[in-house]
Amino acid sequence: MTGPRVVLFHRDLRVHDHPALAAACAAGQVVPLFVVDPGIPAGANRRAFLAASLRDLRHSLRERGGDLLVRRGDPVEEAIRVATAVGASGIEATADVSTYATARQRRLAQVCDQARVPLTLHAGVTVVPAGELRPAAGGYYQIFTPYWRVWQHHRWRDEAPAPARIRLPRTVTGDDPGTLTAPAGRTAPDLATGGEAAGLRLLDEWTGHVAQYDQLHDDLAADRTSRLSAYLHFGCVSARAVAAACADHPAFLRQLCWRDFYHQVLAGFPALPRRALRRRAADTWREDSDALAAWQSGHTGMPVVDAGMRQLAAGGFLHNRARLITASYLTKTLGLDWRAGARWYDEQLVDADVANNYGNWQWVAGTGNDARPYRGFNPVRQARRFDPDGAYVRRWVPELADLDGPAVHEPWLLPPARRRRLAYPPPIAAVPERSR
Repeated sequence: MTGPRVVLFHRDLRVHDHPALAAACAAGQVVPLFVVDPGIPAGANRRAFLAASLRDLRHSLRERGGDLLVRRGDPVEEAIRVATAVGASGIEATADVSTYATARQRRLAQVCDQARVPLTLHAGVTVVPAGELRPAAGGYYQIFTPYWRVWQHHRWRDEAPAPARIRLPRTVTGDDPGTLTAPAGRTAPDLATGGEAAGLRLLDEWTGHVAQYDQLHDDLAADRTSRLSAYLHFGCVSARAVAAACADHPAFLRQLCWRDFYHQVLAGFPALPRRALRRRAADTWREDSDALAAWQSGHTGMPVVDAGMRQLAAGGFLHNRARLITASYLTKTLGLDWRAGARWYDEQLVDADVANNYGNWQWVAGTGNDARPYRGFNPVRQARRFDPDGAYVRRWVPELADLDGPAVHEPWLLPPARRRRLAYPPPIAAVPERSR
């Protein structure tokens, strides 16, 4: 009799469109396994979202007759330990592209080879796997537009249906649910609920709004973005399934393509989180711990920047346009290193995966995959364009709530007596000219 297959979950915490799980179920008995890896640093927001996602995954598996084993430690050691204990005939997992993930996959392949337990890696993190599209000259795509042209005409893999039933070996039971409680630590008060059930509900709601995405996605106050990024990061929803649900809306598909694009950049340039992909003419960054702290806490004196950073603190989420504005302010206005900003996002954001977080930071800083590396985002001009009546700023910067209309974006223009009555700091950097 063939032994069960171990399905090693990582960033694929779902049962719908899970190729590795589907393959294991088709082969026979299945042992679902997740290993809490202390080698992966994560802020409290992501740890709490992960815990909720694991609880939801366990519920979905149990509904189908399965369960979720949870272990703590090195995923390679724990996976082979579980596989040996259950007499597994193979391990199924989803491939990923970060330096840490690829090293883990290599180690797992070596250990599986030694133990004579076949390892199969499946697609599942992106719409199109990172190495599937290559430019004619070889290597990987370094500019987005050519990648987008090829991506949008490429045939996507078929979606894998959720298994109707999971056959769990009788001797296997999941751990006590207490192992999946949210960890200690301060989390954002408005943190989204993790898990596939919440992600699928959100996707269903989003399909009713996606037609407006092209017109409203930059409107800071309207906040008409999908909010699916955290669910995509943890794989609570499949990027392939999201693409299928929104296939008739190219403006939104383009954003999913950006996500795929950065994953193939990271696969081709593993040093993306540490080294500039391209050097600037003057590749120097100044150090200013006070300015960095003001930016992190949302007290720079630039209202739209502070609104963005406070939104981040409140929910572990930041509107995409605000991400561009705040990142540009740190790098182009304050002249601080993009890596410091990326590390802060990495700690605060629930959706901060390595590829997108560091890829986008390098794009804004002018060191990454941008054909116009010297572009900047004037925060006043951006605020007047994408928050014209100041509603976004007033929502997140209550010190300025009494200022009417677009005046909220330039409090330094108020009469001196009025400025002094505001419990709001003066700008920590020179105020840019509005017209630029």
